[in-house]
Amino acid sequence: MKKHNFSAGPCILPESVMQKAAEAVINFNGLNLSILEISHRSNDFIEVMESARELALEHLGLQNRGYKALFLQGGASLEFLRVPYNLLEKKAAYLNTGTWATNSIKEAKLFGEIDVVASSKDSNFNFIPKNYSIPSDADYFHCTSNNTIFGTQMKAFPITNIPMVCDMSSDIFSRVIDFSKFDLIYAGAQKNMGPAGTTLIIVKEEILGKVTRSIPSILDYSVHISKDSMSNTPAVFPVYVSLLTMEWLKDFGGISAIEKVNNAKAALIYKEIDNNPLFKGYVANHEDRSTMNATFTLVNENLKDAFASLLKNAGIVGLNGHRSVGGYRASMYNALPLESVKVLVDVMKELERIA
Repeated sequence: MKKHNFSAGPCILPESVMQKAAEAVINFNGLNLSILEISHRSNDFIEVMESARELALEHLGLQNRGYKALFLQGGASLEFLRVPYNLLEKKAAYLNTGTWATNSIKEAKLFGEIDVVASSKDSNFNFIPKNYSIPSDADYFHCTSNNTIFGTQMKAFPITNIPMVCDMSSDIFSRVIDFSKFDLIYAGAQKNMGPAGTTLIIVKEEILGKVTRSIPSILDYSVHISKDSMSNTPAVFPVYVSLLTMEWLKDFGGISAIEKVNNAKAALIYKEIDNNPLFKGYVANHEDRSTMNATFTLVNENLKDAFASLLKNAGIVGLNGHRSVGGYRASMYNALPLESVKVLVDVMKELERIA
């Protein structure tokens, strides 16, 4: 029986996507060739890449609005570097809300002055800073929409007159946002879209070409746009599975439909965390709680083995928290069914009953 997979990434994928991907590994498009061995220059894969890029823009409501979609390699970690390489001339503003935001700041400092407008580091990132000011003379503002490790999520985004860049690796396609507020969005596929190995980048072309430095071709967004994400050999299989997942999301009803399910899952788990005396939520402010990653701990560590046994018997995997936080982390990405959260909540109730 399929496990209830709460892993923070690589993520759970829809069953229908897994079936189609498995079939394609044996015979893709009736070619009697595997998706793993076809040429990335073949018409069959070019169609995959074009469809994936177009569907990403469609889901975000950014078609015909000056944006381009790219599927590149290196994960979000490479975008920490590629963003300032392409956009940072003198100074950039960054909001520090977690480990990945910290890493993005570290890379950006190689290229210019970084103004950290606010940070929750002193509280081990258990809240989202608010009421900060963004300097109008910065080249861009960078934020991270969802913090996988700590379980916090930005529910609102600032209004600014400079380009806004956002790392949406762990909540892309999960909720309705006015994506036109952003000039550049990037997201590693493995958190909520597909397998590890490709990264989705959505960039407004008009913000490019303004830095004076020479940019290596492999790091230049403009080069990748001109080559339709084919400047170098793309990650064929991860792009294909990402396309299948986006098609599944479209058939489901799109972002607005999946958001309702995601909100129901989050409400269910947080209600149990708040009402069960054996557990305590990690995030300080309820309004900052992530719908994607619910972080919590046991009040009594002596119950750890009993809880582990109940989780195993229920077929629940991937619940261990990150070492930075400890405890537990229930990652509830788009493909995780509501039923899996119900099973987890039942286990938490059972622990309370036997404790």
